[in-house]
Amino acid sequence: MAPTEGAEYWPLTMAASRLELNLVRLLCRCETMAADKRDPEEWRLQKYVGALEDMLQALRAQPSRPATEVLHEYARKVDFLRGLLQAEKLASSSEKALANQFLAPGRVPTTARERVPATRTVHLQTRARYAGEMRQELLGTGTPGNILGSFPVPPPSRVHSATLYGVSGVAGPRPTDEKQSAAELDLILQRQQDLQEKLAEEMLGLARSLKTNTLAAQSVIKKDNQTLSHSLKMADQNLEKLKTESERLEQHAQKSVNWLLWAMLIVVCFIFISMILFIRIVPKLK
Repeated sequence: MAPTEGAEYWPLTMAASRLELNLVRLLCRCETMAADKRDPEEWRLQKYVGALEDMLQALRAQPSRPATEVLHEYARKVDFLRGLLQAEKLASSSEKALANQFLAPGRVPTTARERVPATRTVHLQTRARYAGEMRQELLGTGTPGNILGSFPVPPPSRVHSATLYGVSGVAGPRPTDEKQSAAELDLILQRQQDLQEKLAEEMLGLARSLKTNTLAAQSVIKKDNQTLSHSLKMADQNLEKLKTESERLEQHAQKSVNWLLWAMLIVVCFIFISMILFIRIVPKLK
Protein backbone atom coordinates (compact mmCIF):
# COMPACT_ATOMS: atom_id res chain seq x y z
CA MET A 1 0.00 0.00 0.00
CA ALA A 2 1.49 3.28 -1.11
CA PRO A 3 1.68 6.22 1.25
CA THR A 4 -0.43 9.29 0.87
CA GLU A 5 0.77 11.77 -1.74
CA GLY A 6 3.07 14.41 -0.23
CA ALA A 7 3.90 12.27 2.83
CA GLU A 8 6.97 10.16 3.39
CA TYR A 9 7.63 7.60 6.07
CA TRP A 10 10.07 4.82 6.80
CA PRO A 11 8.32 1.57 5.75
CA LEU A 12 8.66 -1.44 8.01
CA THR A 13 8.84 -4.83 6.44
CA MET A 14 8.24 -8.26 7.84
CA ALA A 15 12.00 -8.58 8.21
CA ALA A 16 12.02 -5.81 10.84
CA SER A 17 13.14 -6.99 14.23
CA ARG A 18 10.80 -7.29 17.15
CA LEU A 19 12.84 -4.63 18.99
CA GLU A 20 12.25 -2.13 16.21
CA LEU A 21 8.53 -2.91 16.15
CA ASN A 22 8.31 -2.37 19.90
CA LEU A 23 10.28 0.88 19.60
CA VAL A 24 7.92 2.18 16.91
CA ARG A 25 4.83 1.22 18.92
CA LEU A 26 6.16 2.86 22.05
CA LEU A 27 7.20 5.95 20.04
CA CYS A 28 3.65 6.30 18.67
CA ARG A 29 2.28 5.91 22.19
CA CYS A 30 4.61 8.64 23.48
CA GLU A 31 3.66 10.99 20.64
CA THR A 32 -0.02 10.50 21.44
CA MET A 33 0.56 11.10 25.17
CA ALA A 34 2.60 14.22 24.42
CA ALA A 35 -0.25 15.60 22.30
CA ASP A 36 -2.86 15.00 25.01
CA LYS A 37 -3.31 17.27 28.01
CA ARG A 38 -1.49 15.63 30.89
CA ASP A 39 -1.50 16.08 34.63
CA PRO A 40 1.62 17.84 35.98
CA GLU A 41 2.33 14.81 38.13
CA GLU A 42 2.11 12.39 35.19
CA TRP A 43 5.18 10.14 35.22
CA ARG A 44 4.48 7.52 32.58
CA LEU A 45 5.63 9.61 29.62
CA GLN A 46 9.01 10.24 31.24
CA LYS A 47 9.41 6.52 31.91
CA TYR A 48 8.40 5.69 28.34
CA VAL A 49 10.94 8.15 26.92
CA GLY A 50 13.65 6.58 29.08
CA ALA A 51 12.63 3.16 27.75
CA LEU A 52 12.79 4.55 24.20
CA GLU A 53 16.36 5.68 24.77
CA ASP A 54 17.34 2.23 26.05
CA MET A 55 15.61 0.51 23.13
CA LEU A 56 17.29 2.87 20.66
CA GLN A 57 20.72 2.07 22.11
CA ALA A 58 19.98 -1.63 21.91
CA LEU A 59 18.75 -1.27 18.32
CA ARG A 60 21.96 0.47 17.32
CA ALA A 61 23.98 -2.40 18.79
CA GLN A 62 22.15 -5.08 16.81
CA PRO A 63 23.87 -6.56 13.74
CA SER A 64 20.66 -6.28 11.69
CA ARG A 65 19.98 -2.70 12.63
CA PRO A 66 18.00 -0.38 10.31
CA ALA A 67 19.53 2.12 7.96
CA THR A 68 21.42 5.10 9.35
CA GLU A 69 18.73 7.54 8.21
CA VAL A 70 16.05 5.57 10.03
CA LEU A 71 18.09 5.45 13.23
CA HIS A 72 18.79 9.15 12.95
CA GLU A 73 15.06 9.87 12.59
CA TYR A 74 14.26 7.71 15.62
CA ALA A 75 16.92 9.52 17.66
CA ARG A 76 15.57 12.89 16.50
CA LYS A 77 12.07 12.08 17.72
CA VAL A 78 13.31 10.65 21.03
CA ASP A 79 15.45 13.76 21.61
CA PHE A 80 12.42 15.91 20.84
CA LEU A 81 10.30 14.10 23.43
CA ARG A 82 13.06 14.33 26.04
CA GLY A 83 13.52 18.05 25.36
CA LEU A 84 9.77 18.55 25.57
CA LEU A 85 9.69 16.98 29.04
CA GLN A 86 12.65 19.09 30.17
CA ALA A 87 10.96 22.27 28.89
CA GLU A 88 7.81 21.46 30.87
CA LYS A 89 9.85 21.38 34.08
CA LEU A 90 11.00 25.00 33.69
CA ALA A 91 9.56 27.64 36.00
CA SER A 92 8.30 30.46 33.78
CA SER A 93 6.38 30.30 30.53
CA SER A 94 8.97 32.48 28.79
CA GLU A 95 11.69 29.94 29.59
CA LYS A 96 9.44 27.15 28.35
CA ALA A 97 8.73 29.01 25.11
CA LEU A 98 12.43 29.69 24.57
CA ALA A 99 13.34 26.06 25.19
CA ASN A 100 10.55 24.97 22.86
CA GLN A 101 12.02 27.08 20.06
CA PHE A 102 15.21 25.01 20.13
CA LEU A 103 13.40 21.67 19.85
CA ALA A 104 13.65 19.87 16.53
CA PRO A 105 10.62 17.69 15.70
CA GLY A 106 10.76 14.73 13.38
CA ARG A 107 10.87 15.28 9.65
CA VAL A 108 9.23 12.01 8.58
CA PRO A 109 5.79 10.71 9.67
CA THR A 110 5.93 7.74 11.96
CA THR A 111 3.00 5.89 10.39
CA ALA A 112 1.28 5.75 7.03
CA ARG A 113 -1.79 7.47 8.50
CA GLU A 114 0.07 10.65 9.32
CA ARG A 115 0.17 13.34 6.68
CA VAL A 116 2.68 15.34 8.74
CA PRO A 117 4.96 14.10 11.53
CA ALA A 118 3.18 13.81 14.87
CA THR A 119 6.10 15.47 16.64
CA ARG A 120 5.67 18.55 14.44
CA THR A 121 2.02 18.76 15.45
CA VAL A 122 3.01 18.40 19.12
CA HIS A 123 5.59 21.12 18.59
CA LEU A 124 2.90 23.48 17.27
CA GLN A 125 0.62 22.61 20.20
CA THR A 126 3.25 23.34 22.84
CA ARG A 127 4.36 26.52 21.10
CA ALA A 128 0.77 27.80 21.03
CA ARG A 129 0.20 26.79 24.66
CA TYR A 130 3.35 28.51 25.93
CA ALA A 131 2.57 31.61 23.86
CA GLY A 132 -0.88 31.70 25.44
CA GLU A 133 0.60 31.38 28.92
CA MET A 134 3.02 34.23 28.21
CA ARG A 135 0.17 36.37 26.92
CA GLN A 136 -1.89 35.65 30.03
CA GLU A 137 1.07 36.53 32.29
CA LEU A 138 1.76 39.79 30.46
CA LEU A 139 -1.76 40.99 29.69
CA GLY A 140 -3.93 38.95 32.04
CA THR A 141 -6.17 37.92 29.12
CA GLY A 142 -6.57 35.00 26.82
CA THR A 143 -6.74 31.29 27.45
CA PRO A 144 -3.45 29.54 28.23
CA GLY A 145 -2.39 27.02 25.67
CA ASN A 146 -4.62 28.34 22.89
CA ILE A 147 -3.36 31.70 21.64
CA LEU A 148 -4.57 30.86 18.14
CA GLY A 149 -8.22 31.22 19.19
CA SER A 150 -10.94 28.78 20.03
CA PHE A 151 -9.84 26.45 17.25
CA PRO A 152 -8.03 23.51 18.88
CA VAL A 153 -4.89 21.97 17.46
CA PRO A 154 -5.68 18.42 16.40
CA PRO A 155 -3.65 15.74 18.17
CA PRO A 156 -1.82 13.12 16.16
CA SER A 157 -3.88 10.09 15.23
CA ARG A 158 -3.88 7.28 17.74
CA VAL A 159 -2.18 4.34 16.13
CA HIS A 160 -2.82 0.78 17.08
CA SER A 161 0.15 -1.53 17.25
CA ALA A 162 -1.15 -3.43 14.23
CA THR A 163 -1.34 -0.32 11.99
CA LEU A 164 2.34 0.67 12.06
CA TYR A 165 4.33 1.53 8.97
CA GLY A 166 2.18 -0.17 6.37
CA VAL A 167 2.41 -3.75 7.64
CA SER A 168 0.50 -6.16 5.40
CA GLY A 169 -3.10 -6.80 6.35
CA VAL A 170 -3.68 -3.31 7.76
CA ALA A 171 -6.28 -0.93 6.38
CA GLY A 172 -4.92 2.14 4.64
CA PRO A 173 -5.38 5.75 5.66
CA ARG A 174 -8.69 7.47 5.18
CA PRO A 175 -8.45 10.18 2.51
CA THR A 176 -11.25 12.24 4.09
CA ASP A 177 -9.59 12.28 7.51
CA GLU A 178 -6.25 13.10 5.97
CA LYS A 179 -7.68 15.99 3.96
CA GLN A 180 -9.50 17.31 7.02
CA SER A 181 -6.39 17.02 9.16
CA ALA A 182 -4.29 18.71 6.47
CA ALA A 183 -6.85 21.52 6.15
CA GLU A 184 -6.89 22.01 9.92
CA LEU A 185 -3.11 22.06 10.08
CA ASP A 186 -2.92 24.54 7.18
CA LEU A 187 -5.44 26.75 8.98
CA ILE A 188 -3.40 26.58 12.19
CA LEU A 189 -0.19 27.42 10.35
CA GLN A 190 -1.93 30.29 8.56
CA ARG A 191 -3.24 31.69 11.87
CA GLN A 192 0.16 31.36 13.43
CA GLN A 193 1.75 33.10 10.46
CA ASP A 194 -0.83 35.91 10.70
CA LEU A 195 -0.09 36.24 14.40
CA GLN A 196 3.63 36.44 13.73
CA GLU A 197 3.06 39.06 11.04
CA LYS A 198 0.90 41.08 13.46
CA LEU A 199 3.59 40.88 16.13
CA ALA A 200 6.19 41.88 13.55
CA GLU A 201 4.11 44.92 12.56
CA GLU A 202 3.72 45.91 16.21
CA MET A 203 7.45 45.57 16.78
CA LEU A 204 8.10 47.62 13.63
CA GLY A 205 5.73 50.33 14.88
CA LEU A 206 7.48 50.35 18.26
CA ALA A 207 10.83 50.61 16.49
CA ARG A 208 9.62 53.56 14.43
CA SER A 209 8.24 55.28 17.52
CA LEU A 210 11.50 54.67 19.33
CA LYS A 211 13.42 56.09 16.36
CA THR A 212 11.21 59.21 16.32
CA ASN A 213 11.64 59.74 20.05
CA THR A 214 15.37 59.21 19.73
CA LEU A 215 15.65 61.80 16.94
CA ALA A 216 13.58 64.29 18.95
CA ALA A 217 15.70 63.73 22.03
CA GLN A 218 18.84 64.07 19.91
CA SER A 219 17.61 67.42 18.55
CA VAL A 220 16.82 68.71 22.04
CA ILE A 221 20.19 67.57 23.34
CA LYS A 222 21.93 69.22 20.39
CA LYS A 223 20.18 72.53 21.11
CA ASP A 224 21.05 72.26 24.79
CA ASN A 225 24.68 71.62 23.89
CA GLN A 226 24.73 74.71 21.67
CA THR A 227 23.21 76.82 24.45
CA LEU A 228 25.68 75.43 26.94
CA SER A 229 28.60 76.13 24.60
CA HIS A 230 27.41 79.73 24.11
CA SER A 231 27.04 80.16 27.87
CA LEU A 232 30.55 78.82 28.47
CA LYS A 233 31.92 81.16 25.82
CA MET A 234 30.18 84.15 27.41
CA ALA A 235 31.45 83.09 30.82
CA ASP A 236 35.03 82.96 29.50
CA GLN A 237 34.66 86.42 27.98
CA ASN A 238 33.26 87.83 31.21
CA LEU A 239 36.10 86.23 33.14
CA GLU A 240 38.67 87.88 30.88
CA LYS A 241 36.98 91.27 31.27
CA LEU A 242 36.84 90.79 35.03
CA LYS A 243 40.59 90.06 35.15
CA THR A 244 41.35 93.18 33.09
CA GLU A 245 39.22 95.42 35.30
CA SER A 246 40.72 93.87 38.44
CA GLU A 247 44.23 94.70 37.21
CA ARG A 248 43.23 98.30 36.40
CA LEU A 249 41.60 98.69 39.81
CA GLU A 250 44.69 97.34 41.52
CA GLN A 251 46.92 99.76 39.67
CA HIS A 252 44.62 102.64 40.51
CA ALA A 253 44.57 101.62 44.17
CA GLN A 254 48.37 101.51 44.26
CA LYS A 255 48.62 105.00 42.76
CA SER A 256 46.13 106.42 45.29
CA VAL A 257 48.09 104.99 48.23
CA ASN A 258 51.36 106.56 47.01
CA TRP A 259 49.87 110.06 46.72
CA LEU A 260 48.27 109.79 50.13
CA LEU A 261 51.55 108.73 51.71
CA TRP A 262 53.39 111.70 50.23
CA ALA A 263 50.65 114.07 51.28
CA MET A 264 50.81 112.82 54.87
CA LEU A 265 54.60 113.21 54.94
CA ILE A 266 54.31 116.78 53.69
CA VAL A 267 51.68 117.63 56.32
CA VAL A 268 53.80 116.15 59.11
CA CYS A 269 56.87 118.07 58.00
CA PHE A 270 54.88 121.32 57.80
CA ILE A 271 53.49 120.85 61.29
CA PHE A 272 56.96 120.11 62.68
CA ILE A 273 58.50 123.23 61.15
CA SER A 274 55.55 125.34 62.27
CA MET A 275 55.99 124.20 65.89
CA ILE A 276 59.68 125.08 65.89
CA LEU A 277 59.02 128.55 64.53
CA PHE A 278 56.23 129.08 67.04
CA ILE A 279 58.52 128.16 69.90
CA ARG A 280 61.25 130.53 68.68
CA ILE A 281 59.03 133.51 68.06
CA VAL A 282 56.70 133.39 71.03
CA PRO A 283 58.51 134.50 74.30
CA LYS A 284 58.49 132.27 77.27
CA LEU A 285 55.98 132.98 80.01
CA LYS A 286 57.39 134.16 83.31
